[in-house]
Amino acid sequence: MPASPSGHGTSRTRSWWGWGYADSHPDDAECVAMGALLPGTLARPLPIPRVADLAIARPGVTPPSSLAHLVTTDPEARAAHAMGKAYRDIIRALRGRPGRVPDLVARPTDDREVADLLDWAGGQSVAVIPFGGGSSVVGGVEYRGDTHRAVLSLDLTSMDRVLEIDTVSRSARVQAGALGPVLEEQVRPHGLTLRHFPQSFEFSTLGGWLATRAGGHYATGRTHIDDFVQSLRVVTPAGSSTSLRLPASGAGPSPDRLFLGSEGALGVITEAWMRLQERPRYKASASVAFADLPRALEAVRVIAQSDLSPANCRLLDPGEALLSGASQDGSSVLVLGFESATGRVDDRLANALELARAHGGRGGAPTANGGADSADHDAPADAAVNAWRSAFLRMPYLRDGLARMGAVVDTFETAATWDRIPALIDAVRTEVGSAALKATGHPATVNCRLTHVYPDGAAPYFTVAAAGRPGEELGIWDDIKAAASDVLHRHRATITHHHAVGRDHRPGYDLQRPEPFALALRAAKDALDPHHILNPGVLID
Repeated sequence: MPASPSGHGTSRTRSWWGWGYADSHPDDAECVAMGALLPGTLARPLPIPRVADLAIARPGVTPPSSLAHLVTTDPEARAAHAMGKAYRDIIRALRGRPGRVPDLVARPTDDREVADLLDWAGGQSVAVIPFGGGSSVVGGVEYRGDTHRAVLSLDLTSMDRVLEIDTVSRSARVQAGALGPVLEEQVRPHGLTLRHFPQSFEFSTLGGWLATRAGGHYATGRTHIDDFVQSLRVVTPAGSSTSLRLPASGAGPSPDRLFLGSEGALGVITEAWMRLQERPRYKASASVAFADLPRALEAVRVIAQSDLSPANCRLLDPGEALLSGASQDGSSVLVLGFESATGRVDDRLANALELARAHGGRGGAPTANGGADSADHDAPADAAVNAWRSAFLRMPYLRDGLARMGAVVDTFETAATWDRIPALIDAVRTEVGSAALKATGHPATVNCRLTHVYPDGAAPYFTVAAAGRPGEELGIWDDIKAAASDVLHRHRATITHHHAVGRDHRPGYDLQRPEPFALALRAAKDALDPHHILNPGVLID
């Protein structure tokens, strides 16, 4: 059946230079207070950057009249599409050096317009950077280099409709430019949800999730967007590709797998049939404290290898627990949550708590939420869970505030098998901490949490914070990133679990992938993008 389009539901202004909404950024006083926690930061915050202060060159190309109505050269729009939201992007904006600002920003409304823009760009040597919500933290939506005549940012957010909903098969055909809230608003009246809630949910699109193989909020089961895909439609310079909509298939290599995670280098994902599910009505959650992190890791492994399938199974190390307000006594904290659309989940939570306590966990009085159709995220159960959730949503804004104080703040995530997890966490803390101290001259904080867990392994997520040196933040960030990538490679951990490769993780990705696969990927690039205009430098050269 057809579905009606829905607006964003907010008139708030997005920040062109930082995370999220402009009115949610810490004010100067809050920035100073945060900076006081990191000795060596600036006495006062760097000023909020203004587009008017940027040296934005005149566009190097003019689109034909047939496409002019799709394109803008407005400086504000161009600046907002110049970068993603990684630390290195934030500090470049604060220092007034955003890199190559796109010459044009295009907002197509259908597949035909996407194809026309690609045809024109291919003939004019114009690089095309597919752009959804712009929340990339790995350099995935910017142009680096000088081999193209001009750069066009292809913003798909005008293609944001749920075109069809199949309530029998519980799936929907959705345009790729739909931001998370826009998508959910359109399927909610049917009692359905995609149930994919990354931290960037408000500020990222379905197409971005698909192109980067994004991970959602949920810790087990269908953790990645890949798991929800029935079929994809992709527009490439060589033609359009639409895979057959199926629940499963064993017919050769999957065409969808070619484009999932391709980061706009092989084609532009314009729509997808996505598996939906009933909205959860029953929820229960609790937190458990551990005095010993190794025992906490063992508890999480046992829970992950059970058949309990928690929606949330997030382990915070002592530093992360302190930072989020979940614990003040040096404990690690495990946040557990369960949900269901059909029946109460109290027993599953009770069983998980029993497993946690058998490994030294303490506390964990469960709180249930039965029958409430609230939520896109787990309902808070106790003070620790509530504190963690608030900090989780607020953290990107605080990172930007610390950047204004001259701090170097980075996050990176990975995944490895359980047998390697303890040594990996220890090595990252030691070696990345040493690299940050050497680069900054100040001790660094290196915290860890497990964001996703599987029967055979887990996904640690690290946060690094240290005072920087004014004007040298990018070099320091590069040193820390290189040290982290080296540790991951030596411990046979992936260069990324859900943030994608982009340009920042490209060296680590080149080491991780098998060479025959790289050969096949280059051949696919040559065949689908013969002029090499699509997101140059991402995944392959």
